[in-house]
Amino acid sequence: MAVEGVDISATARIENLSPDTVARWWETASEYAHRFNDKNLKGFDLIELQADEIRTFVDTKKKVIWIFTMFEVWSRLWISYVVGRRSYKNVKELIGDTISRGRFKDRFLFTTDGFEPYAWAATSMLAFVCVYAQVIKKRRKNRVTQVTRKLIMGTEEQLENCLLNSEDSDTINTSFVERDNLTIRRGNSYLHRKTASHARDVDLLDGSLSLQMCHYNFIRPHLALKFGKEIRTPAMQAGIVSKKLTFRDIFTSREVLFLCLIILALIQREIERKKLTDWEGLG
Repeated sequence: MAVEGVDISATARIENLSPDTVARWWETASEYAHRFNDKNLKGFDLIELQADEIRTFVDTKKKVIWIFTMFEVWSRLWISYVVGRRSYKNVKELIGDTISRGRFKDRFLFTTDGFEPYAWAATSMLAFVCVYAQVIKKRRKNRVTQVTRKLIMGTEEQLENCLLNSEDSDTINTSFVERDNLTIRRGNSYLHRKTASHARDVDLLDGSLSLQMCHYNFIRPHLALKFGKEIRTPAMQAGIVSKKLTFRDIFTSREVLFLCLIILALIQREIERKKLTDWEGLG
């Protein structure tokens, strides 16, 4: 329910549970999903990247916050996200996390909107490894009136080669990451528009995104990745896993079980320490 846009209160009513219990389960699942993403979301090819931002708020509408997302078009893989202010630092963190997870053999195509820090980060961090372009949209009364496409880094010939190698794009665009952002917003109750279910804390929003990211990449089949009777997940398409996973697979993975053993050992040590303290007090 957490990855299908159902909030904590509604989940508690449906399952006849305490909202506090659901919140604790949600927090634990998010922590495990975060560790699973860090461990497994790496070693894929970078062919065509698109980045964008989602505007939302935490606690009150005056506390605006942004979610930066990075998307790999060929595999439909949601690579990385950063929650925070719309700043140079967070753009740098997003791109740094992306290149630390992926690998590239040739120049890849990187496309964003006209937000200035993207051009700075691409020039300083991705020089000689990508062709960078921007899609700048002008709006009037909440409608797009003009679309301008700019090649910022690379040559026209390199851009043509990237588009020729792309299986999805025949021109500079950010359509795929924008569609992915819609999926993120629809599947996360904290991001629904005009709702009372908004996040009260940044950590809660970050945790819910980790869980949703894990579900999107490893569990949820993507209809754009249909090959005959097989519908792959983005992680399958990227070559990270060989089959569609389940939440049971994720929550019983080696790294999660290892974490559980560590927690149990710490609890046991704390119990023994407390017993020793009690005996000393009696003495």
